[in-house]
Amino acid sequence: MIQLNSYTTVKRRERVPHDIFATYWRDVHGPLCSRLPGLGLYIQHHFDRNQDAHLWPLADGISEIEHYELDGGVEIGFANADDQKLFQEAASLLFSDEQNMFEETLAYDLPHGSQKRVNRLHDSTFNGADSVDRLHVHVSPRGSLAELHDYLSQELAAVLGSADDVLKLTLHLTSRFDNDGMHPPAPNVAHHASPAREELAIMEIAFASPLTRRAFFASDTFQRTLAGQAHHIAQLKAFAVSGLYTYVNDKTLTTAGLRGSRAAQLIEYLGANNQLNPEVEQLFLRG
Repeated sequence: MIQLNSYTTVKRRERVPHDIFATYWRDVHGPLCSRLPGLGLYIQHHFDRNQDAHLWPLADGISEIEHYELDGGVEIGFANADDQKLFQEAASLLFSDEQNMFEETLAYDLPHGSQKRVNRLHDSTFNGADSVDRLHVHVSPRGSLAELHDYLSQELAAVLGSADDVLKLTLHLTSRFDNDGMHPPAPNVAHHASPAREELAIMEIAFASPLTRRAFFASDTFQRTLAGQAHHIAQLKAFAVSGLYTYVNDKTLTTAGLRGSRAAQLIEYLGANNQLNPEVEQLFLRG
C-alpha cells in the first residue's frame, strides 16, 4: 500500500532531441531510479507536444497557462516514511543524472495521495506507447487551492467518473509548490515555479479515442460542468500522453524497471518467458 506520493513535472533540455530524451529517460534514467532502495511506485508519463489543439475546452473566463510546455509527468510513491528516507539517502545518484536530459523538474507533494476514481484500463503495470487517448489536465485555482480540490474531488470528478466514455480518472491534488530552494539537488536543473504553477491540481483522464473525447466534450453532461469549472478554475493546460511506462508497482520491480522499457517490450512481444525466470532476473539484480 502506497502512503506517500508525489507528482513531478519534467521538461527536457531544449537542445536534446525529443527521441534521444525519451529513449534516455525510459532506458537509462528509468532503470537507475527503479533500483534505488525504498521505492514503492514509479511511473513515467511521456507527453506529446504536437497532438491536436482541442485537448480540453476552455470555459468562459478560463485562460490557458502561458509559456507552459512539458515533456512528461512522474508518479513516485513510498509505503512509509522509512522507505522514503532510504530512497532520499541514495537519491544523489539519481539527481546527478537529471542534468543529462532535464531542463526543469518540479516535484509536488500529494498529501492525500492520488485519488483513483475510475480505472477500466487495468494499466497498473503498463509499459509502452499509450493505447488510449489519455490526458493530464493541470488546473490552477480561481480562489483557494483547498476550494479547487473540493470542487474537483466532490463535483467534477463525480460527473466525469460516472460517464461511460471516461475509461480512467485519477486526481493528483498537490500541495502548494514553495520556491524556497529546498528541492532535490540536481545540478543545472531548474526547480522554480511561475505564479500560475505554484498552486496546481492535476487530473489524469482517458478516453477510447480522440473522437470519443471530442464527442463527450460536446455532450450535455460535459457542457453542464463548464459554469462550475469557470467558477473554480482560473487557468489550465492539458497535455496529451504518448506513452506510459511502469518501473515499480507495489514495491516490486517490473520487467521495465529491471531491464529497461524497450527490452521489456521486446520480451513481451516475443513471448520470451525464459527471460522472466527467477534465475535470469537474479543475474540482472546481482550479477
